[in-house]
Amino acid sequence: MARLHNFSAGPAAIPLEVLEASAAGLSDYRGTGIGVPEMSHRSKAFIAIMDEAVAGVRDLLKVPADYEVLFLQGGATLQFAMLAMNLLKNRGDYVITGVWAEKAYSEAGAIGAVEAVASSKDARYSFIPKNFTQKDGSDYLHITSNNTVEGTQFRNYPRPPQGVPLVVDASSDILSRPLDFTGVGLVYAGAQKNLGPSGVVLVILRKDLLERNPRKLPEILRYSAHAKAGSMLNTPPTFSVYMVKLVLDWIRKEGGVAEMEARARRKAGLIYNLIDEGGLYRGTAAREDRSLMNITFTLPSEELTEKFLKESEKQGMEGLKGYRTVGGVRASIYNAVPLASVEALAQLMGDFSRKHG
Repeated sequence: MARLHNFSAGPAAIPLEVLEASAAGLSDYRGTGIGVPEMSHRSKAFIAIMDEAVAGVRDLLKVPADYEVLFLQGGATLQFAMLAMNLLKNRGDYVITGVWAEKAYSEAGAIGAVEAVASSKDARYSFIPKNFTQKDGSDYLHITSNNTVEGTQFRNYPRPPQGVPLVVDASSDILSRPLDFTGVGLVYAGAQKNLGPSGVVLVILRKDLLERNPRKLPEILRYSAHAKAGSMLNTPPTFSVYMVKLVLDWIRKEGGVAEMEARARRKAGLIYNLIDEGGLYRGTAAREDRSLMNITFTLPSEELTEKFLKESEKQGMEGLKGYRTVGGVRASIYNAVPLASVEALAQLMGDFSRKHG
């Protein structure tokens, strides 16, 4: 059976090469006679997998030495609350740029005082707010670097005031471009978009923040406890970590993060060029803030949208329906989505436009 063109927003495409390599790890990892899902997380074999995954993140993202690299559970959603538990004492500042940024803000608000220093909600999150200011007394500034639902992305990270760490939810664009750690205190990313399968979340945390805890917390919710235990305070999602390691190996082999960015620009350009022709399709994001990972657009009517989506399914395309609260069309073109899939989508868009435009 031919593989589908997978444009799902997450869980999302994984490189075929990685899927095939991971199959061997299910039953006999490197001749150990045991599969990764059944081996002890305390075994030498799995500790080596964890070490290789951590080293892969450090190498590909050029993580400075004064940062911890952790693999935790609970996805980005748990991080919405966990980061506030560990860092929020006086006030957390948030830039509200989409559904997930709003959820992060709301969850932190259950922990302590938070403030929305900028928002594009009134414009249906169609742009990234710029030139906003923060008042004194903030513990951190939180942004969502790429907005999967609305198709917007920070081109550059904002610079908070001196001493205020930037916290970045990079779930949907991690490893798609170089990451500038200047002023960054914490980066977190759910794996299921650009890193691998669901079940694990990457946290990169500046070490000086580990002991900031403003409140007494259970061990499982303390970054310092996870760092001390090397991401194995409790049993980690072993197979998910293993697959992340394979994805990291694949990115390195393909040319690294710079190559991923070049590919992303090329793939996104194919679709945005069709949108910019001014025919049947209308982009929903401001041009200067368009995402290279999630391309969102609409058609003139719901009827045409449904026809387009049905035609895409006939041509083996999966996951193009827009987010349930937004509608329209969304093409998620993460690192693992091959150019051939994007070319197939561009061909469909061109043919459909000529037929119905």
